[in-house]
Amino acid sequence: MVSVRKILALAIGNAVSIAYAAALADYCTTDYAASVLPVQDLGLGIAIDTGSVSAALTVNKTVSSQWYESAVIDYCNVTFAYSHNGLANDIVHVSYLVPPPEKFTNRYVSTGGGGLAINSGSSSSPTGIIVGAVSGITDGGFGNFNTQYDSVFLLGQGTVNWQATYMFGYQAHHELATLGKQFTRNFFNVSQDNKLYSYYQGCSEGGREGWSQIQRFASQFDGLVTGAPAFRFSQLQTNHLSGGVIEQALGYYPPPCELEKIVELTIAACDGLDGRIDGVISRSDLCKLNFDYNSTIGEPYYCAASGGGFPGGPPSLLRRQFPGGGPTPEQNGTVTAEGVAVASAFTNGLIDSKGKRIYLNPQPGSSFADATTHYNADTEAWEPSLSGLGGQWVARFLNLEDKDSLNSLENVTPDTLRDWMALGEQKYYDSLQTTWPDLDPFRSAGGKVIHVHGEADSSIPAGSSVHYYESVRNAMYGGLDYDESISAMDEFYRFYIVPGGSHCGSNRDQPAGGWPATTLQTVIEWAENGVAPETLENAGDITTLCKWPLRPLWSGNGTSFDCVSDSASTESWKYTFDAFRYPVY
Repeated sequence: MVSVRKILALAIGNAVSIAYAAALADYCTTDYAASVLPVQDLGLGIAIDTGSVSAALTVNKTVSSQWYESAVIDYCNVTFAYSHNGLANDIVHVSYLVPPPEKFTNRYVSTGGGGLAINSGSSSSPTGIIVGAVSGITDGGFGNFNTQYDSVFLLGQGTVNWQATYMFGYQAHHELATLGKQFTRNFFNVSQDNKLYSYYQGCSEGGREGWSQIQRFASQFDGLVTGAPAFRFSQLQTNHLSGGVIEQALGYYPPPCELEKIVELTIAACDGLDGRIDGVISRSDLCKLNFDYNSTIGEPYYCAASGGGFPGGPPSLLRRQFPGGGPTPEQNGTVTAEGVAVASAFTNGLIDSKGKRIYLNPQPGSSFADATTHYNADTEAWEPSLSGLGGQWVARFLNLEDKDSLNSLENVTPDTLRDWMALGEQKYYDSLQTTWPDLDPFRSAGGKVIHVHGEADSSIPAGSSVHYYESVRNAMYGGLDYDESISAMDEFYRFYIVPGGSHCGSNRDQPAGGWPATTLQTVIEWAENGVAPETLENAGDITTLCKWPLRPLWSGNGTSFDCVSDSASTESWKYTFDAFRYPVY
């Protein structure tokens, strides 16, 4: 009898001989999966548990996401476990979705997580199957695919689980891809003489995970799509407390409805600055330069009582990523000077007691997620919310306490936040911070990366991505003039801002902005065929995204579109974090 692996080899080796191709069910077996495990010495210092293998067939599954177009797919889900040599009680699980042999295109794809999860499960992994790739996720060694990093971070009060931290930081994804590429070769009998293309896609924490690989393992991926990366991990997480600290300093905690009204009025006022009225702020830079929040004072607002939920936040995200969101009473009033002062100070970003910049906040028109207050039914008053990642970061990851938040923001000032940021950066610089700016090894290896960020992201400010792009440009090409340095960056790194986009998806406050759904296919075209994207296709009323530093502009009453250079607008996105005595990339 001809073995399944032999049949697959014939099918892959001669694409026209479809008759030789095994049906998906023929090779989606535990025995076959066990026979193609990546047991070769890959330099990882691991041992695969050959008895842990499982294989499960799924057919006619309908999948949809803002990150890929809707599709009906078939796949075989192969999972197995491995352990690190010399580590006790260590087990890591990986899962690889395998496409039907007739649809395999000599590709492998890793996908990342979000929040404090190292994977996004079945919501992200279909993207690989859609492009004919084996698609992998990891549990990081945290117990199972649903266990998040924070639950294993402490071995005990005051004791960091450094193995879990380095796995979350970068090592687990390196192992996932290294094993996944060899597993793919074994499964489809792809020889070392034949090119196997490898890719990555992830957003938020998943975006950071992608950059953790670019910065350390230059030749691991041929192409990556990274969205809204959680760069500057310590600054980012600590900064989630900035809204409450600013409100405390100003002595005013605005009802959420008041801030929502300011957002609504900002969108209405700044919509047309891009040359087209469509309910989307495509030029938040022009809004930042021209719009005055004081114009909203006195405008009425009303919100009915609510059982919870955060307006404008993607429903798939955990509540802790968007603070506030608890039950609220009916809110009826007018926008106050105090509310505008909070909005203005928050948008301006954190400034220390010496007038130096600590960090940045979201663009005008973004939801005031980190300034959203919590209603205390006992006192019938609005208070700062501590339900998000910021409080947990300080309590658990800096203070090493087995708790999920701070008790309060009493005596916490912008200077306190600055010092917490510095503490976390020093403590986790080599694991979580993920800001290394010299990407020449990646460029030299021929890698390509497409970086996207929603302009109205209220969880990770779009300016954070601009800052990293500019850090790389200055580190690698600071000796060139500006246009030459952009051209040099374009050879391997292209960045696109999504007008109106929220955190890793479209924005219900600005729905016409949409979100790009075929970016993985675009980076594949770039890596495999040399087709570099001058613009990026978008799934929304705005169909074209401009490559940074160009910005969108319509003329002819919104009928003619162009990507334009605007130095004043570009400069408005740039920051120097001079509150720190060292460069913050």
